[in-house]
Parts: sequence; C-alpha cells; structure tokens
Amino acid sequence: MTVLPWAAAFAATRSAEVIVPVHPGFQGTHRPEPLRTPRGLAELYLRMLEALGLETVTVVGNSIGGWIAAEIAALGSSRVSAVVLVDAVGLVVAGHAYVDFPSLTPAEVAARSYHDPARFGVDPSKLPPEAQAAMAGNRATLAVYGGDMTDPTLASRLPGIDVPVLVVWGAADRIGDPAIGEAFAERIPGARLEVISDAGHLPQIETPSRLDELVGSFADLH
Repeated sequence: MTVLPWAAAFAATRSAEVIVPVHPGFQGTHRPEPLRTPRGLAELYLRMLEALGLETVTVVGNSIGGWIAAEIAALGSSRVSAVVLVDAVGLVVAGHAYVDFPSLTPAEVAARSYHDPARFGVDPSKLPPEAQAAMAGNRATLAVYGGDMTDPTLASRLPGIDVPVLVVWGAADRIGDPAIGEAFAERIPGARLEVISDAGHLPQIETPSRLDELVGSFADLH
C-alpha cells in the first residue's frame, strides 16, 4: 500500500485514516493471472476491508479506481458507508465514448487529462529511466484490467446500489466527458453530481483543495 499526495493531505487535514492500495500489477507488483477485471479487484478490496476489520468506510476512486469503486458499491457491503466516483470510467454512454487510451502517447494522455496541461502535464521523456519503465508497466497492467475502459454490463448493476454515492467530474475531462458523469449520477439511486469547472480527469492533482472539501463533507455526512 502507498499514500498518494492528495490522500496524505486529506488524512492530515481531516484526521482520517486513509488506505491507498496498489492494484496488483502496478508499480512492479505481482498480478495473479485470474485477477483481470475491476469487479475482481472490487471483490479483493472488500475481502481486504473484512480482513482489516474496518467499518463505515468511504470508498473513493478516480478513473479506473472509480470503476472499481462503483463495482464495490454494486456488490454491497455493510462495511462501506459511502462511495465517491471521481471521473470514473467503465460506463457505456451512447455518443460519449472514452478516448482510445491505448493508442495515445503519454504526452497525449497528459494533454487530455488536465484543464491546464501546460501547468500540470509531465513530459515522460524527461523522467528517469526507472520511472519511464514503471509507467510502461502500469499502462500494460491497465490494459489488462480496463481493456477499452468500458463494460457494457456495468449499467445494469448501478440501479441496485444502495449506499450514498457522490459523483465528481472535471468539466475539462477529455478522457471521458462530463456527460458520462451525468449518466453515472442518473443511474445510481440518490447519487449527487458535482462538476469542478477548472479540473480535468485528475482533480486530485489540479484542484486538490476542492476535492478535499467535496469528499470530506460527503464522508462526514455518512
């Protein structure tokens, strides 16, 4: 497990315990061959919550992590009290396809991920070789879990979700546009949608304080 900068800051400011698991296969970790889908990861993380004896957990996921969080919500668990989907992928919405992620160069991914790519984008060619290798390995693993970043069956599971859900979307997301966020919120009973005007696909990097506010207030309610 690791703690990312936004998660670490959130834990410090909210006096919260934050756990950020590394998906098996990322950052050079081992991925068991049968573990190939976001739903499989959701089942794994629910077993982790049980093993740790955690209760009243707010699950937060971004991008494919948002897909995993949606699957966790759909599976149902008394240990999960709320779920936040941040620019999630996975849902098929007619006329609003995700970008063809595998065909994009890292620079093109950065250009589509930020409201202000010039400020927040990173040129992978300028990173140390080990960092470039880690990025390549992560992309290969992402292709296993995410495929084309959609699951046509996900929509059928969303109406059965019975925990509070907050959907957060960056208005400038060019990986999956805000209409997908609207579709998530429409399909999940009682879900609320919050759009961040000056963020793209990664609000935790561009607008961390705004995401902190949204997630913190939502978690406090539940």
